[in-house]
Amino acid sequence: MSEDLKPHRYEPIALSNESTVVAEFLPDATSVRDAGYQSEAALEKALIQQLQLQAYDYLALTSEAELIANLRRQLEKLNKLTFSDAEWERFFTTSIAGANDGILEKTARIQEDHIQALKRDDGSTKNIYLIDKANIHNNALQVINQYEAAGTRATRFDVTILVNGLPMVHIELKRRGVDIREAFNQINRYQRDSFWAGSGLFEYVQLFVISNGTLTKYYSNTVRDGHLKEQSSRRSKSKTSNSFSFTSWWADARNQPITELTGFTKTFFAKHSLLNILTKYCVFDVDRKLLVMRPYQIVAAERILQRIATATNHRQLGTVAAGGYIWHTTGSGKTLTSFKAAQLARGSADIDKVLFVVDRKDLDYQTMREYERFEKGAANSNTSTAVLQRQLEDPNARIIITTIQKLSRFVAKHKKHPVYGAHVVVIFDECHRSQFGDMHAEITRVFQRYHLFGFTGTPIFAENAGTTGNPLRRTTQQAFGDKLHTYTIVDAINDKNVLPFRIDYINTIKKQAGIKDKKVPAIDTERALLAPERITQIVEYVREHFDQKTKRSSSYRHDGKRLTGFNSLFACASIDAAKRYYAEFIAQQKDLPAAQRLKVGLIYSFAANEEESDGLLGEEEFETEGLDASSRDFLEDAIQGYNALFGTSFDTSADKFQNYYKDLSQRLKKRELDVVIVVNMFLTGFDATTLNTLWVDKNLKSHGLIQAYSRTNRILNSVKTYGNIVSFRNLEQATNDALALFGNKDAKGIVLLKPYAEYYKDYQTRVGELAAGFPLGEAIVGEATQKAFIKLFGSILRLKNILTAFDDFAGHEILSGREFQDYQSLYLNLYAEFRSTSEAEKESINDDVVFEIELIKQIEINVDYILLLVEQYLKKKGTGDDKEIRANIERAIDSSPGLRNKKDLIEAFVESVTTKAKVDAQWQAFVAAKKAEELERIISEENLNAEAARSFIDNAFRDGSVPTTGTAITKILPPASRFSKHNGHAAKKQTVLDKLAAFFERYFGLA
Repeated sequence: MSEDLKPHRYEPIALSNESTVVAEFLPDATSVRDAGYQSEAALEKALIQQLQLQAYDYLALTSEAELIANLRRQLEKLNKLTFSDAEWERFFTTSIAGANDGILEKTARIQEDHIQALKRDDGSTKNIYLIDKANIHNNALQVINQYEAAGTRATRFDVTILVNGLPMVHIELKRRGVDIREAFNQINRYQRDSFWAGSGLFEYVQLFVISNGTLTKYYSNTVRDGHLKEQSSRRSKSKTSNSFSFTSWWADARNQPITELTGFTKTFFAKHSLLNILTKYCVFDVDRKLLVMRPYQIVAAERILQRIATATNHRQLGTVAAGGYIWHTTGSGKTLTSFKAAQLARGSADIDKVLFVVDRKDLDYQTMREYERFEKGAANSNTSTAVLQRQLEDPNARIIITTIQKLSRFVAKHKKHPVYGAHVVVIFDECHRSQFGDMHAEITRVFQRYHLFGFTGTPIFAENAGTTGNPLRRTTQQAFGDKLHTYTIVDAINDKNVLPFRIDYINTIKKQAGIKDKKVPAIDTERALLAPERITQIVEYVREHFDQKTKRSSSYRHDGKRLTGFNSLFACASIDAAKRYYAEFIAQQKDLPAAQRLKVGLIYSFAANEEESDGLLGEEEFETEGLDASSRDFLEDAIQGYNALFGTSFDTSADKFQNYYKDLSQRLKKRELDVVIVVNMFLTGFDATTLNTLWVDKNLKSHGLIQAYSRTNRILNSVKTYGNIVSFRNLEQATNDALALFGNKDAKGIVLLKPYAEYYKDYQTRVGELAAGFPLGEAIVGEATQKAFIKLFGSILRLKNILTAFDDFAGHEILSGREFQDYQSLYLNLYAEFRSTSEAEKESINDDVVFEIELIKQIEINVDYILLLVEQYLKKKGTGDDKEIRANIERAIDSSPGLRNKKDLIEAFVESVTTKAKVDAQWQAFVAAKKAEELERIISEENLNAEAARSFIDNAFRDGSVPTTGTAITKILPPASRFSKHNGHAAKKQTVLDKLAAFFERYFGLA
């Protein structure tokens, strides 16, 4: 063999499989776009043909028996064995279709326990793979369509992908021109009679794909499962993380969405892509939620793995060339991406340790919780350098979370240590700060065989780099190496992965004409900024506009609780300013009843000062010892106020202050606080989905500005439509510059909401159409006309939801309060009719109707308002005006989704109420009596265990919901005869549950 051909002379450039996400997708220019009408059946046929071209085997299955027989053949083929009939029966009933297994158990089997033990007839045991994760191309992919599940009612599924015979991807299609949400809403039809039917094999579906041909999205099975649970809940239809908002677009590595079904099929359903997504890029977290990664997250993880492989092969370990940085905008899921990269790197035989390094203790706490969510025990967050040392020396501790400060102290203490020679991957979270200073230099000096990776939403470029520090490490690229992937704030807002911002600049130097109510003289001269009258007026403005900005008239469900509106941070320029603002809030609220006071928190610590010249927010540690005496005493008093509010016992001593920070952060996330006044704390790295407003009285720019603004724009539900920034300084130019730097030159137009005038013009047009097409007093006849009304009024609700945040909208609503109520009553009546028709006919006729019910809840009438009208009614009784008030009461009830099922109660109360006692007290007594009377009637009608039933309902009102599972419900049911056929237990249980749920819904929140 010649010297040129000897194999040892050559090394691979990179050891990697094909990329999961295509580098750049270009639609097939040779294909001629079909101009003809395409039916849903034709769309389905074209999809199957495309999958067959991609080497999927088409299977004409019509029965569950055939599905199971195929599954047996595929598992035999994958595992290179033949089951005996007895072995297959044992394996199928215990390891595939257990009687008590549901979606979560089956998902866990695929994600965590895909190798199942088979007990063979000869007594031996053999491992059976349900899916081969190590060699993905050993798995067989098949496609079936129009499979009919028996269930309660026959249901046909559009297209399903089988992996080794198990249904793992389900595709729901609608014809072109139909809203893609209909495909998502189709799952309502499945909630009682679909995936669990028969042996429940369709509960193995991990991913859903929805498409109308033009638009295509994907999401995980637990989004669907959670959506079903919410839909079946009688208490709330509020959108949460299970909503359509959490479906994802597929895209290429350049973040260009691939929405057309043909292109989506060629890329997402490429065999290696789909199998990689199923086996590598899903995370089944400790909350038992299946998180499927988005394309930009997958690209980032794969590019990190690829860089590790190439740098190792090219012997570049310990250099900048061995690593790189990921620029993914704040709020786009960096923790999940970095975790998956760390997890996959840990799985490499070459890697000894993966260090995840954060540069703040608050980030350490939050990131640790995030990592723990993805994998229990992955984040043994070290509290001291001794714990860190033990982890670094423990070969089983493969992923370690630490702070850059602790790692630096370890390095200073141990001039030599075996770990310095280990092959390590070091991942920095929010790396824009960690690259500066001696710590970074020390860590990279002592470790010899490292890969250094950084994640940031706000990189440092040449044009925004500071002038201090090591000139060789001023930019992110200089410190970490090549940029491996980019996903900007513009990409994230376009994809609806984060919300846009809406910014109010309150009375800066450029005073706008015609503003009467904005009296805050925020003149940008430093000597005026702390003037008492200015601070007084700003606090007055915050208090006056708080409910409007945080949407306190809206209600939704979050973490099992019903909440109204959102909460906020107030960012100050200095500790002195923070103290003055806190004192002013306390002073202005001291004479108010507790229920009317905003719950205000305060936190700061040593080293909080004006932002640095390069736009980075100053570091705040947990050391309060450095504070001057008056600042520490003031903070101590504020913490005592917090203790009095929440029954806690924190103070400014080291440990208790750190616990105060953690408790404050949790209460902020649970929306138990209204405003938290900060200097720099919480402005970076803190995520609270309930937070929607940032009040700003400090100069921000560049990284600090984007980081601070991004606290407000996490997706939660359809009521939260954008992040609100209310600035008492002139930050307009700084905002435009930061958005141009961290998005692109067009970022301003995409990131910010449109001007008020554009929304208002649209609103005017639609209200005009409403008045002309659907005049009040005329019936809306015919299904087509009703659907047109629903669509038009729904769009008005959505516009009004945005417009209410603009000060200018007040007094310009066009529709009077009464007219709006009347239209809303019609809307709610159609909603009730469409729902009842759907249930009665057992076949949904409203797939193409999307009701904006949760948006109505923000203007929902409550019981207090009704009682106020009742008081007016009593005063006017017998005068002739009482009829008008009675009509107002009826109108208010009809326009409220929460009160319609209580209408008879309220009307009966109005008949019985007298002037002899307070209306409130009479209402409480009336409700208590009716509630007891109705419960006793249910107990009697259903022959329930009276004591157990009363206890069951008391617990339901205490917990906020009726439990549908567990033993509590069975304890209240009458004993069933063992001799009657099927003993009717399940039917009886459902009847009782339905009655108690209706009872609960009727009385919950009334007394």
